[in-house]
Amino acid sequence: MYIGLTNDLERRMFEHKNKLVSGFTSKYGVDKLMYFEHYQYVNDAIKREKQLKNWNRQWKIDLIEQDNNKWEDLSSDWIY
Repeated sequence: MYIGLTNDLERRMFEHKNKLVSGFTSKYGVDKLMYFEHYQYVNDAIKREKQLKNWNRQWKIDLIEQDNNKWEDLSSDWIY
């Protein structure tokens, strides 16, 4: 499970799906979007990212399943 921050979600998913950036996501094949949150202010997004990274795995699973209980790739119909 990967938690990250971006100012362009569609571009970031393109990078992950095409393994354009080396690191955790390309190494482990993490390229599906299960959940995202939108923030107007970057400081709020950074604060939330740090909070989520400190959560245990089950809390993250529960958060995803509140809105995406079938674990569908939310970016699957975007053009890559």
